[in-house]
Amino acid sequence: MKRVAVAFTGPSNSGKTTLIVKLAKKLIQHHEVAIIKHDPGDKAHFDTEGKDSYKFTQTGAHTVVVSPNRTTYFAPKSKTISEIVDMVKDFDYLLVEGLKTLPLPRIAVFRNRIDESYLPYVKAVAIDDSVDTEAYEIPDSISVLDLNDTDAILAWIETHAKAV
Repeated sequence: MKRVAVAFTGPSNSGKTTLIVKLAKKLIQHHEVAIIKHDPGDKAHFDTEGKDSYKFTQTGAHTVVVSPNRTTYFAPKSKTISEIVDMVKDFDYLLVEGLKTLPLPRIAVFRNRIDESYLPYVKAVAIDDSVDTEAYEIPDSISVLDLNDTDAILAWIETHAKAV
């Protein structure tokens, strides 16, 4: 098991989630894949008010819901990436959306325009043909990837992902 990680960043609606889903679908054919999504605004809701699991999580206790097809873990506080990696354990590839401060190789996803404020923090940009690269000064140290070429992005990940 190789256990490598790469992170994805970019503005809202740039295509980060879509890209991660495409990559995960390809990778999962031959590898174990884990995905971590950062929710900085604490907007995501994972349970329905009135259900037993909701009542359990409202107590502040760690809650695990086990069904025939999945296990869901609710923690009353945020976990560090190391704690999450220790919990998940069984993966070859870890794909992280967000969590800008993690020391992982990072691909920024852009459509229409590149937000250059991301460039100091990324190793690659994934763009489509709606972006005119001539309008930007992209450092030579940053790879430019075709957002629609999943195989090329997977090849970049294979070379640049960090062992965790």
